[in-house]
Amino acid sequence: MKYFDKNTTLWDITEQYPETVPVFASNGFPQMKHEKQREKFAGSITLETALMLKQIDMDTFSKLLVEAIERDDAAIDVTLATSTKSRNSDALNVVGLLPCPVRIPLLEQFNEFAKHVDVPINHELKAASMGLDWVENNIKGVTDSSDLPDLFISAGFDMFFDEEMIGKFKRQGVFADTTTLDRFNSLFDGLNLKDPRGHYALIGVVPAVFLINRDELDGREVPRTWKDIMKPEFEKRVSLPVGDFDLFNGILLNIHKHYGEEGVTKLGRSLLQSMHPSQMVKSNRMKTQRPIVTIMPYFFTKVVKEGGPMIAVWPEDGAIISPIFMLAKKEKIEKLQPVIDFFASVEVGKILSHGGLFPSVHPDLDNRIPPENKFMWLGWDYIYSNDISALILKCEALFNKAIG
Repeated sequence: MKYFDKNTTLWDITEQYPETVPVFASNGFPQMKHEKQREKFAGSITLETALMLKQIDMDTFSKLLVEAIERDDAAIDVTLATSTKSRNSDALNVVGLLPCPVRIPLLEQFNEFAKHVDVPINHELKAASMGLDWVENNIKGVTDSSDLPDLFISAGFDMFFDEEMIGKFKRQGVFADTTTLDRFNSLFDGLNLKDPRGHYALIGVVPAVFLINRDELDGREVPRTWKDIMKPEFEKRVSLPVGDFDLFNGILLNIHKHYGEEGVTKLGRSLLQSMHPSQMVKSNRMKTQRPIVTIMPYFFTKVVKEGGPMIAVWPEDGAIISPIFMLAKKEKIEKLQPVIDFFASVEVGKILSHGGLFPSVHPDLDNRIPPENKFMWLGWDYIYSNDISALILKCEALFNKAIG
């Protein structure tokens, strides 16, 4: 790269090329818009570190920066943050959070797709690092389904199963899964991922796996199951992605399902500290309080150096999965179907699976995961027989109490 490299600080990039500020601001770094915040933040962090923290692919993001630098027309939207807002009353409204490592290539594909459909599409598809609060703002206070966006997409159990937000519209039969896949990828055989009530569509999953620091085992056996990490010998020696709410809450719910309140309490006792996955992969370099086990999205295992002390372990009882859901309004299905088909397509599946290591449910895709690797799925019977939002709060309280 002739303008910068991975070790260039964000401050140096934006000072030399101010036209890159909107690229950063609209792709997970909103503080870059404000000069004072930029002064405090940008001078001490390199491009490589910043993108790792946000789980953004270096090559793809660098292309966006270069485009911003080389384009003469500063008015062109190089941030991919949103499409031009159409005033057409027939326009479709699509909102959601996309996994950070694949957001930019997904948006590139989506923007190209949107050029070739008959109906205008307004979309706000933010980085997952923006948090669910942003999506919730699209539905807080909404009492009439006609005021809802036409399609939501996001990972996890938080918002989509909140009985006071999405739940009330789900009970009214507002949403329908019209993805046309008659079966899911063979990797998920036996899990029954498809919603039997036909509300939620799944397009992929985010698996949680173990990263083990062998130098810290000190005679302990390598933990191979979720039950193993709750053993007394791992108390205060496990790092968990507490800040990654989608994945963390999926972990809490599955531990509660299989091991009850005692299991959630034991998981809390195991916590040494919460770290971002990009910190986890380097945890062996910490001077003190090095975790033995870090629980992280499968995506981050590809940055672990071979031959080092850190090894990735796929849990023998299954990688806990946080599903990537899509909710579409039934009354708009005729116009929405091309959008639904896009997100459920093999092309999007390839971006999720091959670009972000988020296995796709598409049956025609090779997810490049050995078939013996199992998954742990919460299950629709469990989901529909519990108030998931209330259960998350209960599990969080048990977990936090155990931390002390």
